[in-house]
Amino acid sequence: MLGLVQAGPADEVDDFIRGEMERQNIPGLSLAVVRHGENVKAAGYGLADRRLGLEDSIGPYLGDAPTAWEGITIRHLLTHTAGLVREAPGFTYSRAQSDADVIRSARDSPLRFMPGEKWEYSNLGYFMLAEIIRVVSGRPWTEFLQAEVFTPSGMRATWPTNTTERVLDLAQGYVDNDELRDAPHVQALRPSGAFLSTVLDLAAWDAMLYADRVLTASSRRQMWTPVTLSDGTSHPYGFGWQIADVRGHRMVFHHGGMPGARSTMARFVDEGLTIVILMNLNDADVGAILNGVASFYLPAPNSNASRSTALSQPVNGWKAAGAPWRR
Repeated sequence: MLGLVQAGPADEVDDFIRGEMERQNIPGLSLAVVRHGENVKAAGYGLADRRLGLEDSIGPYLGDAPTAWEGITIRHLLTHTAGLVREAPGFTYSRAQSDADVIRSARDSPLRFMPGEKWEYSNLGYFMLAEIIRVVSGRPWTEFLQAEVFTPSGMRATWPTNTTERVLDLAQGYVDNDELRDAPHVQALRPSGAFLSTVLDLAAWDAMLYADRVLTASSRRQMWTPVTLSDGTSHPYGFGWQIADVRGHRMVFHHGGMPGARSTMARFVDEGLTIVILMNLNDADVGAILNGVASFYLPAPNSNASRSTALSQPVNGWKAAGAPWRR
């Protein structure tokens, strides 16, 4: 997937071009404006090579995918509606292994339901998405995200957990909030959220979500829209974000973590408010902390608005929003 690069801040022309591209479904566009022989604007937009579509079947990208997976699309993986088991049988925290090997271990696992029928969190789906990124881009998903997401967003302190970089001030993770025992070292790299980061880096990512440099406005709308199931009903989950109403405020969020870490990133879309919490203890009620912090910054609820309990519900998966935590 080759992105066309635009230099400099966006202007009214950029906004016009992007609007037309979205209206006409144009994959990529290059523009030059010349006045009296001098270039006054040169920019590229969109994709030079559109190799992936949300409705594409995953089979061609995974090579030896079993027949049972033929009906699974990229959209199903992003929305956890593929019917896949939550964990691949071959995955273990204690051993590093390729995404392809983890996926291969699940070939004989029957689907839990037909793709699109239900919502059910699956870490296996993220391994598949990571492998598809590798196949399409020609480079490991860790390198792809670094080049296409972290660097453009100004995230200079975010790495996969298997980084060989020397990470300064890395927080020790703990398990068991009574005894605070050191968390075991994790050898495996999980594409479902195995990253080291800081709250300031995640704030930089949040700022990027207000612009079109990494994700378009259309992509952001889809990302934060409840998925529609086969029977026409919806589930409050978009592309990697849960969707909730909190005291009358529209919120997209995801809790996450791994042994020794707990995290959440919550975006109150209409208020322009984002809260990021990273902790070096996985046995913690992050929803209670998020609710409490949000109450200091959100406008008072209407008298007829009920207090949502969405944040205190059990989490359906360890989707880390930047864990483990760093000081």
